Amino acid sequence: MRHAAQLEEGGSLVDLAVRRVRDHIRESDLKVGDTLPGEGQFAAELGVSRAVMREAFGALAALRLIDVGNGRRARVGAIDGSVMGTSLDHAVATAQISVAEVWDVRRTLELRTAYLAARHRSDADAHLILAAATAMRTATEIDDVTRNDIIFHQTIARASGNMLFLQIVRSFEPLMKVAVPLAWETRSTETARIEVLRRHKDIAEAIADKDTDRASMLMVAHFDESIAKDL
Repeated sequence: MRHAAQLEEGGSLVDLAVRRVRDHIRESDLKVGDTLPGEGQFAAELGVSRAVMREAFGALAALRLIDVGNGRRARVGAIDGSVMGTSLDHAVATAQISVAEVWDVRRTLELRTAYLAARHRSDADAHLILAAATAMRTATEIDDVTRNDIIFHQTIARASGNMLFLQIVRSFEPLMKVAVPLAWETRSTETARIEVLRRHKDIAEAIADKDTDRASMLMVAHFDESIAKDL
């Protein structure tokens, strides 16, 4: 039987059930939003209990691989950088990786997203990036600065045209919610804070101008200065 053979590969019944649902998605060429068979159908096919399938569906939903809503059948989920963000946050909290290492990776990625955003951005993208930079400058509370800083970087990643970049940049959000306020505290003078805000404005304008070289150069300078002072 199919399920018996799969069990020989190792893992629990729940692992088997998770693999079967993922196999079904691939074999059926399902796309985001497509519906899946119910827990009962999978349970009958695999010869496992509904409780096993319920746990498997829960595990897949936690990973955002499927979307489970009350009163409707499960659907194929969309890629979600917040899952990666939870893992990154855990890795930093448990000293598996350092914030400096995360920021080094982020620097590399965001150099590329700035370049691609300057090349591919739409007028709407340029408006949103400039709006986020402006909102940072006019914010009076650090929570608003942080929120708009996150929007700024995620909007640049979205404008790059590569949705994987967007999801990876989204994964940095939990760390940014901690790091941005801490970085703000290290810039105790008004001049230092204005300089940070000016850098964001300059990056936004370079992207709006479709100046790929300047956008890249400014993003590198932004991260080099941040890493040097904050980490």
